[in-house]
Amino acid sequence: MTEQFLQFPVIDPIIFSIGPIALRWYGMMYLIGFLVAMFLANRAADKSAGEWTRDQVSDLLFYSFLGVILGGRIGYVLFYQWDYFLADPLYLFQIWQGGMSFHGGLLGVITAVYIFSRKANKSFLTVGDFVVPLVPVGLGMGRLGNFINAELWGRQTDVPWAMVFPTDSLQLPRHPSQLYEFFLEGVVLFIILYMVTRKPRSLGLASGTFLIGYGVFRSIVEFFREPDAHLGLYFSFISKGQILSVPMILLGFLIIYLGYLSQQKLAITGGRIHNKTAKNKAVIQKGKG
Repeated sequence: MTEQFLQFPVIDPIIFSIGPIALRWYGMMYLIGFLVAMFLANRAADKSAGEWTRDQVSDLLFYSFLGVILGGRIGYVLFYQWDYFLADPLYLFQIWQGGMSFHGGLLGVITAVYIFSRKANKSFLTVGDFVVPLVPVGLGMGRLGNFINAELWGRQTDVPWAMVFPTDSLQLPRHPSQLYEFFLEGVVLFIILYMVTRKPRSLGLASGTFLIGYGVFRSIVEFFREPDAHLGLYFSFISKGQILSVPMILLGFLIIYLGYLSQQKLAITGGRIHNKTAKNKAVIQKGKG
């Protein structure tokens, strides 16, 4: 029966190995994502007219990398493996068993951005708007890594592009949901943020757009992605990933709204200062006359 559907291509997860050291495609995808993000960030810094420097970019990416790793692991354990953690708190540090959460990684990056913004004397949203256009690059490459590892596949389906994964013990045709996420969270979200950041916009617009975009795209893909076996679906239709995406979407709208109010306040304040300056100049000119 499964012969009529696409078969997962035979991909060795290990590119090459030297003794006990092995380079895996999954790690390579993240490395490529990091290098591309660094290239884009340095180019943006060079065009910022001194607002950003390459040293600041290096510091920001380092903090963000730590935020992704620590936040991703802690989030996975707390959001998805709480029972394991209660039974064995040391499970939090058993990273060799795998397990990372995007939503946890996001909280880690937010923390890293806050720390960096204080250190660099920049506003939190200024730093956030600078870093979010880089995130889809890492997300997209990470989803390709999931596909190569034949993990996080989708729900059973009979669509023409359904795929049978070797890691599925049931050998059912499934949605290649990793590729859906690569396209939406990686390609489409990157294009949207690129369009948003091409010209100067109100503070927080890029950050808010990212939160809304990812939250919406993740919620869509969750309808095609196989839910975690030990969690299943809440109320028979909603997944943990969708539940965690709702606060992201709401926060995104809030950030855009607050940024808009801040922009309006600056415009009003600037107008008052301009008018006051013009009046002072008129008084001076009248006195001279």
